[in-house]
Amino acid sequence: MPKLAYLGPKGTFTEEALRLLAPQADRLPAANVSAALDAARRGAADGAVVPLENSLEGAITTTLDELAWGEPLLITAELLLPVEFSLLTRQGTRLGDIKRIFTHPAAITQCRNFTARELPDATVVAAPSTAAAAQEVALPGSPYDAAIAARIAGEHYGLVELAANVGDRSDTVTRFVQVSRPGPLPQPTGSDRTSLVAFLTDDHPGALLEMLTEFAVRGVNLTRIESRPTGDGIGHYFFHFDLEGHVADARVGEAISGLHRICADVRFLGSYPRADGLSPQIKRATTNGDFTEAADWLARIRTGQA
Repeated sequence: MPKLAYLGPKGTFTEEALRLLAPQADRLPAANVSAALDAARRGAADGAVVPLENSLEGAITTTLDELAWGEPLLITAELLLPVEFSLLTRQGTRLGDIKRIFTHPAAITQCRNFTARELPDATVVAAPSTAAAAQEVALPGSPYDAAIAARIAGEHYGLVELAANVGDRSDTVTRFVQVSRPGPLPQPTGSDRTSLVAFLTDDHPGALLEMLTEFAVRGVNLTRIESRPTGDGIGHYFFHFDLEGHVADARVGEAISGLHRICADVRFLGSYPRADGLSPQIKRATTNGDFTEAADWLARIRTGQA
């Protein structure tokens, strides 16, 4: 069985995502996203499952940065997981007893209305993960009275669900990705996503437009774009792109090739099936056949056959 690292400890939403993505895999909990990806890079695991973005909070910047730097990893699958938070406490704790809450920063933000309304005098403290928060609350003598976490974390650590669905939005979804060391890509399905990172050669007027044009003129639709600082000073950025299609598609391959020509570096992060099953709307003159016909026409001209 493959072994997959994930953001631990037991009881995180990431573990739930891993169970759905790879039910038969052995699970290796890691202290944080960086540790999970490092386990995949050095061979302690065959791959990893990590959160990439949330429908309410946006990108998980730690994951974006980890995929952009260090030894390359490839995304091979994705999952959209509905996120439902529970308020978990030790047996016998009442709502009025709660003075200190422990949870992940993302949960702090996504449950802000609940805590302000129901627990206005409680202090909310950031934890490495929601499951780590539940694990800490379950310890005898813990300084925390409650954790906001997945219901499964309460089952793991023997906590009581004092309140369910405490998130401010009932339709919140987190996108998780499964990554592995570079190898063969998943085959095109007709409903695929490609991810990559592009580094500007230099900052000049229209630099971002030049990159976007490589996609637009080939009919490639972007589903996400994020800018991240390079660390080389204010104003220096690189860009994460998610786009419709597979690198095996002519329009996608040519767009990435064009991006490579104008950028200092392009890191390919993978082509893999979309979790939502949506297929792209392919514009006129951008099918694989259109690109093949154009290439054949150009070849005839160059050889004097046209």
